[in-house]
Amino acid sequence: MAGEISTPTPSPSPTPTAASTPTPSARPSPVSGCVVDPSETNGPYPADGTNTSRGLTSNALTASNVVRSDIRSSFIGTSNAAAPGVQVTLTLTVLNVNASCAPLAGYAVYLWHCDREGRYSLYDLPNESYLRGVGVTDSNGQVVFTTIFPGCYAGRWPHIHFEVFSSLTNATSGRYAVLVGQLAMPASVCTEVYNGDSGYSSSIRNFSGVALSSDNVFADNSAA
Repeated sequence: MAGEISTPTPSPSPTPTAASTPTPSARPSPVSGCVVDPSETNGPYPADGTNTSRGLTSNALTASNVVRSDIRSSFIGTSNAAAPGVQVTLTLTVLNVNASCAPLAGYAVYLWHCDREGRYSLYDLPNESYLRGVGVTDSNGQVVFTTIFPGCYAGRWPHIHFEVFSSLTNATSGRYAVLVGQLAMPASVCTEVYNGDSGYSSSIRNFSGVALSSDNVFADNSAA
């Protein structure tokens, strides 16, 4: 098992204007060489100021150092602990499907996911803030994150959450995302990681009990 997995994943975006979270669309379709990503729920652990857990509202987007490429360590409060796990380099490309798939520069992408044991920082682990961060797209519409491969917890296919904002300023509010989605991890890579690193032992059992066809987010996937 290699220590680093390079996982390029295109994540196209709608027109470059701030707006409320769009209505979910389960059937993406190819448009001029790129694909319209369907909107998905941001789930119960976004830490973007939009929900409450244990009576507290967490908003990692307001932290002064939330813009970072390497999201493996905590960055809020006194902890700087790093989440252990198999390293992943993730490249996202944000494109405008209404303008011949032109790259969208200056867009902010908020990325977050669980650790290798299926726990979320600022919720299951209220004193940690790792595996969360914001990147700003370059002239090619790309943003790169260094993180770990997420674990698999009971009832969900392994995934990574993201929100796309038309600017970094809009990102700090947590309420003007032009796209909210989730990335499904490739099955073959999940099997390799979970069986190749002892820290993912609980994921082996959980992964054997889930399927894309029954996942409450990915079950309506189309061929696109």
